[in-house]
This record gives sequence, structure tokens and C-alpha cells, in this order.
Amino acid sequence: MPNIKSAIKRVNVNKKKNAENKAVKSQINTAIKKFKMAVAEKDVEKATALFSEAVSVIDSATSKNVIHKNNASRKQARLAKLLETIKK
Repeated sequence: MPNIKSAIKRVNVNKKKNAENKAVKSQINTAIKKFKMAVAEKDVEKATALFSEAVSVIDSATSKNVIHKNNASRKQARLAKLLETIKK
């Protein structure tokens, strides 16, 4: 445990940011899971709605610097590809 006041503050700030980032990543995973379930059910309308929601959550995480923009782009591309498979 740090003894210096600024180091103690950094530990507390890092714990708080870590909890916030974990919550955002959890939201991403939940949105993706819901989308994949809709795809598995082959429900095109529901999947389309959940796709836009998942993309929104991913974009939000990117703007907060929780995930890298390339990671976000890759996730979105994979979800779009999945969506196209059931639209055919």
C-alpha cells in the first residue's frame, strides 16, 4: 500500500476507473450476446434492432477510450456479417 498522498489517490482513481471500464465492457458483451441470440433464432427484425443497439454501445465505449477504435470496428464488422447471413 502506498504511503504518499498522491500515490494513494492514484490507487483510488485507478480502482474507480477500472470499475467503470468493466461495466462498459459488460454492456458491450451483453448487447452482443442479445444480438447473437436473435440471429440464432433467425428473427431478422429483432436482430436488426439489436444490431443498431450493439453498434451504439460499441461506439460509446470507443468514444470513452474503453476499447480501441480498431477493436470496435472489428466487432461491428463481425456483427454486420452475422446479420447478413440471416437476411439472405
